[in-house]
Amino acid sequence: MDNHILMSLELRLRNLLPAKLYAEAWLDPSTDNLTRIFEHLRTLYHILNDYVPGDVSHTGTNAALSHNWKNCTLMCTDLVGFTTMLEQHTVDSDDSPRNILDVLNDYFSSMLDIISRSNGVMLEFTGDALLVQFETDAAYGQNSTAHAVRAGLRMQRMMKNLGFRYGSGDETLGMRIGIHTGRFMNADIGTPRRRDQIIIGNTVKDSKIAEGRAQENRVCLTAAAHKAVGDMFRVEPGDNGHVMVVDDLSDAELGDCEVTVSRRRRQASLMLLDYSDEGIVEGIKEALELVEPKACYVPGSILTLLVENTDQGTIAPKFVDLCVVFVTLLGLGEAADDAKPGEEEIIARAYSHIFTLINGLVEAENGVLKKVTYHPNGSDIVIFFGTPMGHIDDCIRAAGVALDIRQTIAEFEPLTIGGQTVRIGSQTGIACGPVFVAEIGATKGRREYNALGDTMNTAARLMAKSDCDQIMMTNGVHDQVSSRYNCRQLGDMSFKGKAAKLPVFELESRLVSSA
Repeated sequence: MDNHILMSLELRLRNLLPAKLYAEAWLDPSTDNLTRIFEHLRTLYHILNDYVPGDVSHTGTNAALSHNWKNCTLMCTDLVGFTTMLEQHTVDSDDSPRNILDVLNDYFSSMLDIISRSNGVMLEFTGDALLVQFETDAAYGQNSTAHAVRAGLRMQRMMKNLGFRYGSGDETLGMRIGIHTGRFMNADIGTPRRRDQIIIGNTVKDSKIAEGRAQENRVCLTAAAHKAVGDMFRVEPGDNGHVMVVDDLSDAELGDCEVTVSRRRRQASLMLLDYSDEGIVEGIKEALELVEPKACYVPGSILTLLVENTDQGTIAPKFVDLCVVFVTLLGLGEAADDAKPGEEEIIARAYSHIFTLINGLVEAENGVLKKVTYHPNGSDIVIFFGTPMGHIDDCIRAAGVALDIRQTIAEFEPLTIGGQTVRIGSQTGIACGPVFVAEIGATKGRREYNALGDTMNTAARLMAKSDCDQIMMTNGVHDQVSSRYNCRQLGDMSFKGKAAKLPVFELESRLVSSA
């Protein structure tokens, strides 16, 4: 059969097929190869369904971007001790990455199972941290905050049962959990080529702050979350108005799930009923309608990894040297809570505009804009260079992109929100070094390709300490970029989790000769 049968679909298929299958099907569009395309897309759909939040667009990549307000409870978690465990593993050991991944995925699988059974919805992974949403269903008299607290207690009990140990065997991994309830904006941003789903507002910030205030192996509530559950749980006072839940419930009182409507995500069924060439092509079109809206939420180079490893069902974990850039958008997220009716559209469009421009800058240098997440200072943009595609000048690429991002944000016109002028600024941190990259999460459930380790943490802490429109970087980055960029030494600084002070430099501009 001539390859004209694939001509009308080629543009849609070229980035969603493994290179070998694409070539073989193009040269020989036989019934067998058409069937292989359909089966590949069906498998890829199920993988992508686990990679993205459950409520991302199902209406096609050209659908209008959306935003809406939600009144929910948010839970933030953080795995305590994991970075130290990473540092203590021997990077050169062949089985070390797999051993680390087994620990991580045992942890995530257990926690995600509890979250699902507790009526929670996983929103995002940020390193070894989780952001989870609990919604109230008035028809069933549900209290979303109570569900979140009960989930948190179950998760902390599970951590004790898992008993992850590292080092000499005396140290164990722990977990902090923070819970807050309130209103936040949910928005889809970006283009048909690359989208992201973000949540905006002080509710997100307050839930992150609660996690930071939490004691290890405890569940911390903000004043709003405490008020929402009343006297349902015994609490002890914490810092700055937060409280710690006392786990004095019996196993029967706590239970292992919520009696509620299941929030497990349903997946569309893809089946071939007509095995004629025409029937298989129709099946391929149906599969594309389901795959494309999800594929655009995955960074392009990571999508290529997924496509090429679809048959294996997983991406091998490894240690790699990355240059990591964390950028915080200042002003925009904080303005959401002050928005008057109709101004939410302005905020969502501004986020989409900035995200799209920054993603273009990053992709042009073969970097990865992993996601937009939330930091107590504002909305974080997580970027890295060095995987899946690495270059010997990744730090130089990262520094140039960081300068371009700062200029792009600085040139963005101020907004008028709630009667106030909102200027958007940025804080940036850059670090380089070894990072653990892997597909983390539940093996047959919600998961993502993620990067973890001290290098990620260092970039984030540099970002948090920088001033508005300032770019801070480590000594390692400075050594690799100083021949191309104007840099200024800021001195040695103390950072959380670091016993010794680190030399810090400021990235100021490109040298005239390298422009």
